[in-house]
Amino acid sequence: MNDVGNATPFETGAISHPGRVRAHNEDNLVLRPEFGLWAVADGMGGHENGAMASATVAAALEAVGPASSAADLLAQLEKSVLAANAELRRQIRERAGATMGSTLAVLLVHDTHFACVWSGDSRIYLVRDGRITQVSRDHTEAQDMIERGLLDAEEARRWPRRHVITRAIGAHELPELELDSGEIEGGDTFVLCSDGLTDHVVDAEILSAAQGDSVQGACDALLALTLERGATDNVTVVIVRYHHERRVKTRWMPNMRRPRSDAP
Repeated sequence: MNDVGNATPFETGAISHPGRVRAHNEDNLVLRPEFGLWAVADGMGGHENGAMASATVAAALEAVGPASSAADLLAQLEKSVLAANAELRRQIRERAGATMGSTLAVLLVHDTHFACVWSGDSRIYLVRDGRITQVSRDHTEAQDMIERGLLDAEEARRWPRRHVITRAIGAHELPELELDSGEIEGGDTFVLCSDGLTDHVVDAEILSAAQGDSVQGACDALLALTLERGATDNVTVVIVRYHHERRVKTRWMPNMRRPRSDAP
């Protein structure tokens, strides 16, 4: 990892790994702390299609630049997501309707405002005052069943269709995004992750790791725990901590993706 860019009030850690079972990594991540943007994308549709889908989304987000306001930053994100969705729809048509898409979980911060934007089952958590809150809502059949009272959370973890998602970038002609926003506070820590983490690690364990001194150390610890438990999917973790009243050199990686042989 290298220190790059200007000092920001954010400390960023990130890691991505294929896991123990899959030979290839279909996850991608985007880290733009200088512009107040962090994202995780998890591709679907098989190795080639899934990897291309998440890479297409990640590449589109690289177009986001300096913003004059929180509304401007959100508008730039929307433009990038629309461009990625259009490109994926074009690829699907060229491939005779091939299954292709990507989840997306994004954290945006401008001044004291934050917004969490997502589609699919990649998650965003907020750790504040010693508590962890899942900001995002999974766009999955399992979550829909929970909300309808047909499954409880434990049953949903074992349900055969628990990984069937109901929203994704590229799945429809217009992408379906959900948003939550608020005011950021000193010490706030955001965790963005693909479902390869939450399949094996519970919220209390994410909280424990995220409260450590080093956000990169927390990412490494969560990956190690996932690998220890079998890591049946690709796993990606991005952790962002806001340091009010001080600016830190943000340590980050344009796309830190470890090969399967490089386990911690």
